[in-house]
Amino acid sequence: MPKRTGPVLVVDDDEAVRDSLKFALELEGLQVRLYAGAAQLLRDVALPTDGCLLVDYRMPDMDGLELVARLRARDVALPAILITGRLSGDLGRLAADAGFRRVVEKPFEDGSLLEGIHEALALQTGGRIGLRKTP
Repeated sequence: MPKRTGPVLVVDDDEAVRDSLKFALELEGLQVRLYAGAAQLLRDVALPTDGCLLVDYRMPDMDGLELVARLRARDVALPAILITGRLSGDLGRLAADAGFRRVVEKPFEDGSLLEGIHEALALQTGGRIGLRKTP
């Protein structure tokens, strides 16, 4: 059974965060695609049908919750993880309500981010989760 599938789509307006995540995730053998913000991801006409989203909460063009809501409205059902510089109880609840699988606080020190990514990717090994095709 494959351990992982699809790329990790990292959406964060901070270039240093994007680059460090790319480096760390590629060391783990993961494919990574970087996006400088929500608008850039939404313009991508070649989104993968599997993989997972790693989305920053605070971005200038829109927050991570709104980005995932827009993706869901377009039938993009990739599992999503929200990353944030400051986690509050309200944000955790809002993220869960929006369908995020996990919320991870920066800096990523305890392994929960990588664990969440592997869990999200493992969802796709049995059945396909991703872009739902409209009849």
